[in-house]
Amino acid sequence: MGDAVVQVGRRDAALWLTIDRPARRNALNAEVIAALRQGLRDAQADPAVRAVVLTGSGTQAFCAGADLDPQRAFSVDAARTTTDYADLLREAQACPLPLVARVNGACMAGGIGLLCMADLAVAAEGASFGLPEVKVGVFPMQVMALLQRVVPRRKAREWALLGEPFDAREALAAGLVNHVVPADQLDSKVDAIVARLAANAPLAVRRGKHAMRVIEALGSEEALAYMEGQIALLAQTEDVREGLAAFAQKRQPRWTGR
Repeated sequence: MGDAVVQVGRRDAALWLTIDRPARRNALNAEVIAALRQGLRDAQADPAVRAVVLTGSGTQAFCAGADLDPQRAFSVDAARTTTDYADLLREAQACPLPLVARVNGACMAGGIGLLCMADLAVAAEGASFGLPEVKVGVFPMQVMALLQRVVPRRKAREWALLGEPFDAREALAAGLVNHVVPADQLDSKVDAIVARLAANAPLAVRRGKHAMRVIEALGSEEALAYMEGQIALLAQTEDVREGLAAFAQKRQPRWTGR
């Protein structure tokens, strides 16, 4: 704990990753990005973890985006073919565990990317959102790679080209978040989602998340063919046999993840 820029802790079946830089509105820097990537790896290594919750400390900000140090912001190492931030987005997309974003406050710029890399999102009513990059001479390039898959393209373009902030209700209407709740109900809603995820078959959740990602790049016929193979694979698992037996016996299933 201590001075860590990301606090890592267990809460029921979820590993919580909390960006802890409230004085900087939980802005991203190299240390935060590295810690989030390590947190995702740690979560996957622990079979007791069934979901990851991503949030920011305090009540003012989820993540205000990149730490805008004029000497370091948007610096690029031409010798590298990827950036740390984009690699974080890649790792989150590939993570077989469900990611839940707990949006406790302002979610801006690169923070929108963190939100989009999550599978589910719950926002406090007072949370604010925005892509203000155009106002400082850049554009949310990496964020848009995910955002245009989450919300309607005209809405994504409006947010990115105008750079104006918007509220939680607009985020909900556009599909950027799943739920908007009063701030004092934020944790209970997140806990309820984690509990539901933990009650489901872990193998089905993991393979289902992977399958949904794969078919994003496929046409409808190719996607159907791929999914035919996936359902045939799941049908042979211990969890399916247990799920059917539990249903017939009117009891809770005892998942093994196999």
